[in-house]
Amino acid sequence: MRRDSLRFGRGFRVSIGNGRAQAAQMVIAPGGQEGGAHNRHRGRDQWLFVVSGIGQAIINGKRYPLRAGSLILIEPGDRHEIRSTGRADLKTVNIYLPPAGSQSGQELARARP
Repeated sequence: MRRDSLRFGRGFRVSIGNGRAQAAQMVIAPGGQEGGAHNRHRGRDQWLFVVSGIGQAIINGKRYPLRAGSLILIEPGDRHEIRSTGRADLKTVNIYLPPAGSQSGQELARARP
Protein backbone atom coordinates (compact mmCIF):
# COMPACT_ATOMS: atom_id res chain seq x y z
CA MET A 1 0.00 0.00 0.00
CA ARG A 2 1.23 3.48 -0.86
CA ARG A 3 -0.18 6.81 0.26
CA ASP A 4 0.54 10.50 0.06
CA SER A 5 -0.98 13.74 1.33
CA LEU A 6 -1.80 16.31 -1.31
CA ARG A 7 0.06 19.59 -0.76
CA PHE A 8 -0.87 21.92 -3.57
CA GLY A 9 2.18 24.10 -4.30
CA ARG A 10 2.67 25.85 -7.64
CA GLY A 11 3.35 23.76 -10.71
CA PHE A 12 3.27 20.01 -11.31
CA ARG A 13 4.27 17.38 -8.75
CA VAL A 14 4.10 13.60 -9.02
CA SER A 15 2.40 12.39 -5.87
CA ILE A 16 2.32 8.59 -5.94
CA GLY A 17 2.47 5.75 -8.41
CA ASN A 18 3.73 2.38 -9.51
CA GLY A 19 4.58 0.77 -12.85
CA ARG A 20 0.93 0.77 -13.97
CA ALA A 21 -0.46 4.18 -12.91
CA GLN A 22 0.53 7.50 -11.43
CA ALA A 23 -1.15 10.38 -9.61
CA ALA A 24 0.09 13.95 -9.80
CA GLN A 25 -1.12 17.30 -8.56
CA MET A 26 -1.04 20.41 -10.68
CA VAL A 27 -1.57 24.05 -9.73
CA ILE A 28 -1.94 26.71 -12.42
CA ALA A 29 -1.91 30.37 -11.36
CA PRO A 30 -4.68 32.71 -12.61
CA GLY A 31 -4.07 33.47 -16.29
CA GLY A 32 -1.58 30.59 -16.59
CA GLN A 33 -1.70 27.47 -18.72
CA GLU A 34 -0.12 24.04 -19.13
CA GLY A 35 0.24 22.21 -22.42
CA GLY A 36 -0.60 23.67 -25.79
CA ALA A 37 -1.57 22.90 -29.36
CA HIS A 38 1.15 20.24 -29.69
CA ASN A 39 0.95 18.75 -26.18
CA ARG A 40 -0.18 15.13 -26.12
CA HIS A 41 0.56 11.95 -24.21
CA ARG A 42 1.24 9.12 -26.59
CA GLY A 43 0.07 5.75 -25.37
CA ARG A 44 -1.39 6.90 -22.03
CA ASP A 45 -4.67 8.17 -20.63
CA GLN A 46 -4.86 11.25 -18.41
CA TRP A 47 -7.80 11.63 -16.04
CA LEU A 48 -8.00 15.21 -14.73
CA PHE A 49 -10.11 16.07 -11.66
CA VAL A 50 -10.55 19.71 -10.64
CA VAL A 51 -10.23 20.19 -6.89
CA SER A 52 -10.73 23.98 -6.92
CA GLY A 53 -10.62 26.98 -9.21
CA ILE A 54 -12.05 27.79 -12.62
CA GLY A 55 -10.48 26.96 -15.93
CA GLN A 56 -10.80 25.68 -19.43
CA ALA A 57 -9.58 22.53 -21.16
CA ILE A 58 -8.87 22.77 -24.87
CA ILE A 59 -8.84 19.26 -26.28
CA ASN A 60 -8.31 18.71 -29.99
CA GLY A 61 -9.35 22.33 -30.58
CA LYS A 62 -12.63 22.14 -28.63
CA ARG A 63 -13.10 24.13 -25.40
CA TYR A 64 -14.55 22.65 -22.20
CA PRO A 65 -15.26 24.60 -18.99
CA LEU A 66 -13.59 23.40 -15.79
CA ARG A 67 -14.66 24.02 -12.19
CA ALA A 68 -14.45 22.19 -8.87
CA GLY A 69 -15.77 18.67 -9.36
CA SER A 70 -15.11 18.52 -13.13
CA LEU A 71 -13.64 15.24 -14.36
CA ILE A 72 -12.28 14.78 -17.87
CA LEU A 73 -10.53 11.98 -19.70
CA ILE A 74 -7.78 12.97 -22.11
CA GLU A 75 -7.09 9.95 -24.28
CA PRO A 76 -3.80 8.92 -25.93
CA GLY A 77 -2.91 11.30 -28.74
CA ASP A 78 -5.41 14.03 -27.75
CA ARG A 79 -3.82 17.46 -28.14
CA HIS A 80 -4.59 19.41 -25.00
CA GLU A 81 -4.07 22.55 -22.97
CA ILE A 82 -5.37 23.41 -19.50
CA ARG A 83 -5.92 27.09 -18.62
CA SER A 84 -6.68 28.81 -15.34
CA THR A 85 -9.32 31.46 -16.09
CA GLY A 86 -10.47 32.44 -12.60
CA ARG A 87 -9.10 34.71 -9.89
CA ALA A 88 -7.70 31.84 -7.82
CA ASP A 89 -5.31 28.98 -8.60
CA LEU A 90 -6.68 26.06 -10.61
CA LYS A 91 -5.85 22.93 -8.58
CA THR A 92 -6.15 19.49 -10.17
CA VAL A 93 -5.36 15.86 -9.47
CA ASN A 94 -4.23 13.95 -12.56
CA ILE A 95 -4.14 10.18 -12.96
CA TYR A 96 -1.99 8.73 -15.74
CA LEU A 97 -2.28 5.18 -17.05
CA PRO A 98 0.52 4.16 -17.53
CA PRO A 99 2.73 6.71 -15.72
CA ALA A 100 3.60 9.86 -17.68
CA GLY A 101 6.33 11.65 -15.74
CA SER A 102 9.32 11.20 -13.50
CA GLN A 103 9.38 12.50 -9.92
CA SER A 104 11.02 15.66 -11.28
CA GLY A 105 8.16 16.18 -13.77
CA GLN A 106 10.06 15.14 -16.90
CA GLU A 107 7.88 13.28 -19.42
CA LEU A 108 8.63 9.57 -19.70
CA ALA A 109 9.26 7.83 -23.03
CA ARG A 110 6.26 6.93 -25.15
CA ALA A 111 4.12 4.20 -23.57
CA ARG A 112 3.16 1.12 -25.53
CA PRO A 113 -0.61 0.81 -26.10
